[in-house]
Amino acid sequence: MSITSATDGVEIAVLEVEAHGVDQIPEPERTATAGSIVWILVGGNLAFSVVVFGWLPLTFGLSFWSAITSLAVGVALGTVVTAPLALLGPRTGTNNSVSSGADFGVVGRLIGSCLSLLFALGYLALAVWAGADAIVAGAHRLVGTPLSDASLAVGYALTTILVAVVAVYGYRLFVATQKLLVPVAGVLLLGSLVALGPHIDLSHGGGGYVLGGFWKTWALAVTVAATGPISYAPYLGDWTRYLSRRRWSDRQVMTAATVGLFVSSFLPAVIGAATATAFTNINAPYVESLVAASPAWYLVPIVICGVIATVGQGAIGLYGTGLDLEAIIPRLRRSVATAINSLIGVGLIFLGTFTFSAQDSITAFVILLTTITTPWMAVVIVGFVRRRGCYQPDDLQVFNRREKGGAYWYTHGWHLPAVAAWALGSVVGLMFTSSTLVTGPFAGTAGGVDLSFTSAGAVAAVAYIVLLRLERTLGHRAGIAATSVEPPPPPTGPHWPAIINDSPGEGHVS
Repeated sequence: MSITSATDGVEIAVLEVEAHGVDQIPEPERTATAGSIVWILVGGNLAFSVVVFGWLPLTFGLSFWSAITSLAVGVALGTVVTAPLALLGPRTGTNNSVSSGADFGVVGRLIGSCLSLLFALGYLALAVWAGADAIVAGAHRLVGTPLSDASLAVGYALTTILVAVVAVYGYRLFVATQKLLVPVAGVLLLGSLVALGPHIDLSHGGGGYVLGGFWKTWALAVTVAATGPISYAPYLGDWTRYLSRRRWSDRQVMTAATVGLFVSSFLPAVIGAATATAFTNINAPYVESLVAASPAWYLVPIVICGVIATVGQGAIGLYGTGLDLEAIIPRLRRSVATAINSLIGVGLIFLGTFTFSAQDSITAFVILLTTITTPWMAVVIVGFVRRRGCYQPDDLQVFNRREKGGAYWYTHGWHLPAVAAWALGSVVGLMFTSSTLVTGPFAGTAGGVDLSFTSAGAVAAVAYIVLLRLERTLGHRAGIAATSVEPPPPPTGPHWPAIINDSPGEGHVS
């Protein structure tokens, strides 16, 4: 099976395992369109694992309309800070964690790889958990299959296998699958509004705020909503690296990323909030409540949506984990790394389902990861602006080739100002965290409003700018040219160390 690019006539096999990992994508193979980014984001988010983000604010005690405003504000904030990272892939030809090596150093970019891996594994687990629950619960009502831990375990395993197939084959099958999922999953999810329509109560008043007051609880909901778009920050480049800068402008890429991030995070969550108002017990698990409240005719669509939508959402996470594990352990092939992570993902699902409360696990997970990812984003965005979008793509691949040196070698592969700024921002953000499981010492500041990810990002950005200026000042005093984030000079200058391969006979000089 193959498709033909409408722009250059290059025939590309869809049912062929993708050969590329985090290496630079050659220009002839960058045949993606800006619209494909929208397809991926929207297709991947039409799933119960994203719908539950609309249910969560109601479980916090918010009214329906307060939940909607928190979702709108949170998703908008997350989109604004995340969309610029779509511009990295077309410039560097690799994913965002490897691209971050321009700021963190070619070894220090492992911070981004680890953050991306954690995010992707977490959302893979969330997708499979929600999808398999829908399948098992729906089948139980339809044909009376057992509703037990054993049946859930089988559902998780089988769903993960389907996700793994798409993720292992890679980008081309991934995009083709998402284009199929958007209309099908979209219609099935919209069907829930029809199925539960007579019982949906948009005047739902809420009450019993989880953090004791309205504004603190509303701010918590905003934070959780913002994690949707922000979760894509480390791996937007997984797909934009297939965009050619010769054909797609920054404005087109940014527009596609902005539309895709906002629509894909907001609309499913609105469906989740609306349908949750029809539940008898709003604090009961979302998928189980949906199955129990739905008329018989909607049970089959629930099961179908549980299967296909999980493939779309889960494949995003699993595909990203394969790239990130390969980036951490360069000797691994992407396909092998993807298979390994599918097993890890199943383990996380079992742990989250059979050991912890699903609601508390989701809330704590997304808040904590967002808090330490936002300062990483801030550092990368500051670096992008300061260097005016100029990168040396080949030098970003040094660690992947098990070499040393190049424009981004800095101090043994680490750029200490970037690492320090990220660490400082993360610590400050954690001190402001306010959630049901984690409360920092400064959580009561601003009337209890959750300032975790906003404070983390702001502190990291300011710290990085200050540390870069200090680095430049000290460098000039020592008579050393600054080598941090300004557009780099030709890589032949005396301050650029040569790239040296540890393997005999394979040296490469930049």
